[in-house]
Amino acid sequence: MIFKKFWSSIRAQLNKLANVFWEADPIAQMRYEYDKAVEELKEGRTGLEQYRGLVEKVTRQVRQGEQHLARLQAQAKAYLKAGDRETAAKFALEVQKAKAQLEQNEEQLATHEKAYNNSLKKIKHANKTLAEVREKIEKYDAELKMSEAEAEIAKLSESFDVNVTTDFGELENVIQGKIDKNRGKVRVAADLSERGIAEIDAQEAMEKSLAEDALREMEIEMGLLTPATVDAPEVEKQLGPTEEQTH
Repeated sequence: MIFKKFWSSIRAQLNKLANVFWEADPIAQMRYEYDKAVEELKEGRTGLEQYRGLVEKVTRQVRQGEQHLARLQAQAKAYLKAGDRETAAKFALEVQKAKAQLEQNEEQLATHEKAYNNSLKKIKHANKTLAEVREKIEKYDAELKMSEAEAEIAKLSESFDVNVTTDFGELENVIQGKIDKNRGKVRVAADLSERGIAEIDAQEAMEKSLAEDALREMEIEMGLLTPATVDAPEVEKQLGPTEEQTH
């Protein structure tokens, strides 16, 4: 009585442990059960192949029995036609024994064929069932992973609050500060670049003015211009008759 209670307690604890593993990863347990069923089916197929070998052996015995019976019957008829009744009687007795043996083998063959066909039908059904189980495992695995992802997203959306008081908000402020600093560097570089361009423009204007003065001096030396012409102000050109010409 005490041993029975002790064993019941151990079995209950083992059941609890098994339930823990089942709940931890049910897909893995399903795959384990599927793989175990596949191995059992392989063993069943091996046994079926061996059993079929027995059926083939009995089938061969039946064929040999039929041939042996046909030979005995032919010999009995031949001796009977020849008038040798004594020898014909011996072959007739052998014919009866061969018929009995053939009937026994035929009964065994029918029994074995039926058993083989039943086993074959069960294995085919098991193959079909395992294929359906494999599809269900893949489906459940995908659905379970999807549901877990959805649960994590839902959990994240509830707890993920972006504002300046959270770590994420503080990090965001740090990033924005770095962005502002980088933009400041770019602006300073642009301002310095514009100042350099102004100095270059002033230098080019000065060089242009010096070149113009040098050209005028050359024109004076060549007699193309006189100092009076150079210093005289330019007369504004007017279109049409002057005021004196109109009177």
